[in-house]
Amino acid sequence: MRWTAVIPVKRLAAAKTRLQVAGMDAADRRALALALAVDTVGAVCGCAAVRRVMVVTDDVEAAMTLEPLGVTVVGDEPDAGLNPALAHGATQAARLAPGDGVAVLSADLPALRAAELAGALRVASAHPRAFLPDAAGTGTTLLTARPGVPLDPRYGPDSRAAHRDSGAVELPGRWPSLRRDVDTPGDLAEAARLGLGSATRGLVRR
Repeated sequence: MRWTAVIPVKRLAAAKTRLQVAGMDAADRRALALALAVDTVGAVCGCAAVRRVMVVTDDVEAAMTLEPLGVTVVGDEPDAGLNPALAHGATQAARLAPGDGVAVLSADLPALRAAELAGALRVASAHPRAFLPDAAGTGTTLLTARPGVPLDPRYGPDSRAAHRDSGAVELPGRWPSLRRDVDTPGDLAEAARLGLGSATRGLVRR
């Protein structure tokens, strides 16, 4: 099965407010949020199982930076929060490629490996809906739906339990780079141990 990946990118000015490293100002935080998205999108674009990548964002800078990577950018037309934005993106993805599954990924996976994502999607293809919890064990970094199956995103507090309760199957296995999202300096340090993508690595070094 081939997939359309949908990646929501928050407005950069409001992104990663908990990711405050010593000496970092608001401009630095925006730049870091964008670097996380660039590395995530780059890894997803390099995944053999992914046919196309769709970014859902209303941030002009993010759109202008990510579109040259080969993604389709769609606006957050509902502008009513993450779950409506993802439902909108999934609808657009199904319209473009009705025979592909839809895979939603967090935009803050700077250590993501394309081969690892391909492996997780291979396992997910056996289930109508599937998900992968984040490294903390309460959130969700990947949510998938087979062709013709509604995505039904349930992001928010304890989305792991919400997705499990909605009938989505939790994927077995470790998947370290796919589970390592970044919300805090500690998360960033853990991602660095796995190996950051070039955009985030370069920014952190500077």
